[in-house]
Amino acid sequence: MNKKIGLFWLRDDFRLNKNDGLIEATINHDQVVVFYLYKQSTYKDQEAQKWWLSSSLLNFKEKLNNLNIALEIVETNSFKIFFDKLIKNKDFAIYWNKVYEPDYLKFDEYLLSNFENKNIYHKRFKGNVLNEINEIKKNDGTPFKVFTPYWRTAEKHYIEKIPSKEKVIKKCKKKLSYFKNQIKPEKILPKKNWFKNFEKIWFPDEKIALKELQNFIEAKISNYSEDRNFPNIVGTSKLSPFIKFGHLHVETIWNECIKKRSKTLGTSKFLAEIGWREFNHSLINHFPHMLKNNYSKKFDKFPWEKNPKFLKAWKKGLTGYPIVDAGMRELYSTGWMHNRVRMIVGSFLVKHLLINWKEGEKYFKNCLLDYSPASNVAGWQWVAGSGADAAPYFRIFNPILQGEKFDKEGDYVRKWVPELKNLSKKFIHKPWEFKNEKFKLGRDYPFPIVKHEEARVKALNAFKKI
Repeated sequence: MNKKIGLFWLRDDFRLNKNDGLIEATINHDQVVVFYLYKQSTYKDQEAQKWWLSSSLLNFKEKLNNLNIALEIVETNSFKIFFDKLIKNKDFAIYWNKVYEPDYLKFDEYLLSNFENKNIYHKRFKGNVLNEINEIKKNDGTPFKVFTPYWRTAEKHYIEKIPSKEKVIKKCKKKLSYFKNQIKPEKILPKKNWFKNFEKIWFPDEKIALKELQNFIEAKISNYSEDRNFPNIVGTSKLSPFIKFGHLHVETIWNECIKKRSKTLGTSKFLAEIGWREFNHSLINHFPHMLKNNYSKKFDKFPWEKNPKFLKAWKKGLTGYPIVDAGMRELYSTGWMHNRVRMIVGSFLVKHLLINWKEGEKYFKNCLLDYSPASNVAGWQWVAGSGADAAPYFRIFNPILQGEKFDKEGDYVRKWVPELKNLSKKFIHKPWEFKNEKFKLGRDYPFPIVKHEEARVKALNAFKKI
């Protein structure tokens, strides 16, 4: 079997550690080629991630070069057409890791049966999760719809599993090229130069991800359960884009957390975030309708409003509510937004402006470096009240109180909304109460686009209709 070329289909697996498919290919073959299929249509609404993907490919290519493995990027409009053509060659064996999205898993079935029929050696491996989706079910065999019992079961299942033997990647004899029409990573970059700022903040690479993880565990994890709520301090791990693209395997995160210290509240809380990620993947696979529509059907009757002007003000961070505006500007500038603030801006769009959560989901998809369908859709539906185990709709965040509670001194707002930087903490979250010649609402900073109390009443009335 070694005579044949080992092909590894790279997707969200930009790592050498715990990359089962790639490692197996290097163990079984003297020559391995890693290929990435770039489908423009997939990334058409994910501009920020084009930058992350392009940089990841560039950095990973270099790593693989040192192991005599080529990384080749092939542009295609259709995975099916690509593989139907590839199968005719028969001079290869192929390996890949799962991606836990319904379309990918369905396409896997197509590939598995085709490779089987054509007698091509193939092997599919577990992807970037602790547990396989079908391993975690209720006693009656149905999927969980509530997080806490889900995670209790999933955590126990994972801890009791016999760990698989760690295999290590092998250097290949010599580097080989396989695919004819390749594109360079640079071709994937977004047309707009807006990502230039990302380059100052992020470096999409496995080694950096591991270093960030260690720093987080050593310096921040013990206070995580408290600090994660305050956007003005770096209290979260900021590992989400690295996890999404598989620079880090979640098992690595788990092992490092457990290894470092006895399980503190911070550690449990942090690992529960991985639990949410797994729960969300379980949800979209058991209830795939929620990727495009409300998980809870009763929300199909919700009287959403179309208001392009409000939507634009929200996107641009010009709503007149400082904590909301700070979050939206942080997102555009860095490709990331603090988790607490994600809930605040989400609640504001859905409940204060009565704009459909799908609009927010779409905008986040385009701007977030850590975008993944499972987490983004589940997060938005959680905020809207239409999701599984969601926040009740009538829980409406007051953006003024949220600001005063989680950004007490106003540092976060001052950083992202510099036009308010001279306001004291008394006024920073309600600038309309500040009376001074030097600062004028409507000129220096917008009036609030809606009044909180009125918006709240309107939202509750809308909710009553369903």
